[in-house]
Amino acid sequence: MADRRRINPPLRPTTAPTFITSSKTTSSTPPHRVRPPNEIRKIFLKTGVTPSASGSAYFELESPSITTESFVARPSSLKITCTIHGPRPLPRSVPFSPHLLFSANVKFAPFASRHRHGYIRDAGERDLAVHVETAVRGLFIAERWPKSGVDAVITVLEGEDDQPLGVEGSEVERDENGLSGWGMMSVLSGCITVASAAIADAGIDCVDLVSGGVAAIVRQPGLRRKGAQSMDDGDGAADVLLDPCPSEHQDLVAVCVVGYLQSRDEITEVWARGDVGSYMEGLVDRAVEAAVSSRLVLVEALRESVESKLQSKALFEAPTGAKRKEST
Repeated sequence: MADRRRINPPLRPTTAPTFITSSKTTSSTPPHRVRPPNEIRKIFLKTGVTPSASGSAYFELESPSITTESFVARPSSLKITCTIHGPRPLPRSVPFSPHLLFSANVKFAPFASRHRHGYIRDAGERDLAVHVETAVRGLFIAERWPKSGVDAVITVLEGEDDQPLGVEGSEVERDENGLSGWGMMSVLSGCITVASAAIADAGIDCVDLVSGGVAAIVRQPGLRRKGAQSMDDGDGAADVLLDPCPSEHQDLVAVCVVGYLQSRDEITEVWARGDVGSYMEGLVDRAVEAAVSSRLVLVEALRESVESKLQSKALFEAPTGAKRKEST
């Protein structure tokens, strides 16, 4: 019997009506990239957002800017949270392991994208979890934690749009869940970075900090900017850009995401999608540049977190020391 007291939300998002004020100040064109090709979007990263977890972090990307008033809905900005649980002993049913075991669970919130997600993980979310595990597994000093496990729970609060709402752009390949590869690449990069920040916040011994970076080949001659690396993929000239926002580009040829350990100069994860051709090595190099830029924000966020913890610890211990001196 159906529950008459439950009001089910619509499966797809709805937009509020827009009233025309002046045809001179409004536009129906989608947003386009205004930042330089070698510049990533601004990142907001904060650790310690979940006190009950061993470590946690919140990651947010800047939303694409719209210079003029437009009828097109504003593109979404990537928002991800991560909580770390462990290290903790493994169940008795698990075989003995002399190294630390890491597992990741990636889940989209029901309202994270245009297509409403269910409460059971789908194939796309499980695929993202495998890529995150591959990128982060080499981060730990695993031999210090025998027969122990660390679980990372990553929740995507707002995903990356593939094109502006209400605008028909280039055709993209979608799976049964309505997700295409372009938006998933930025989500994976954010998951890698926020997982690294949460692991560092948990105080687990690691060899380095891993950061995610994305680069793309875009065929958009009308919007070519100074500083972009150009190439010829056979169908015309194309540019290689850092940190692409799919809703800002009409024709994405290929996208590559990497997980990068800067101090060791190691790549822990590579995932490319699209027609890369013979430019795979150059695309990976540009993705590494984006990872290095995002690592600067990661290091600064962890430095601020450590300084705040030290200050709070000093304030907590100061009254105790004063009482001891008075008693003596």
